[in-house]
Amino acid sequence: MAGMSIGEVARKMGLRSSAIRYYERLGLIPKAPRVSGRRSYDERVLERLAMVRFAKHVGFSVAEIKVLLSGVEGRPPTERWRKLAAEKVAQVDQFVAQARSIRNLLSETLDFQCPKLVERGRALPASKHPGLRLNRRAKS
Repeated sequence: MAGMSIGEVARKMGLRSSAIRYYERLGLIPKAPRVSGRRSYDERVLERLAMVRFAKHVGFSVAEIKVLLSGVEGRPPTERWRKLAAEKVAQVDQFVAQARSIRNLLSETLDFQCPKLVERGRALPASKHPGLRLNRRAKS
């Protein structure tokens, strides 16, 4: 059976060809062998891209996806997934709590004619990471 071109893979996965080349460069999908100078993919790349899509959708960073998929051709080991997913659940819980707090602060400002932004800003604790961010970069 002939392999799929990068265009075919892109169409099947709803991606741009440039995204597939990028994922290859990052090592998220294996480098495709070349036939007559063109990349030729087998069906396994579709499974790999589906895993990348899911991991991105649930908030994993590229670095986290690399850890998840490193050293495996097929699906990642269940233990590895469970560990990374548990860490992500904790991050999401923290994100949700922070989002609720921010929502409450914003709602309170809407309840008053004068929102007193200066006073509210001074009352907040100093923070190195203000605002909402789900993907916090690990400190090296």
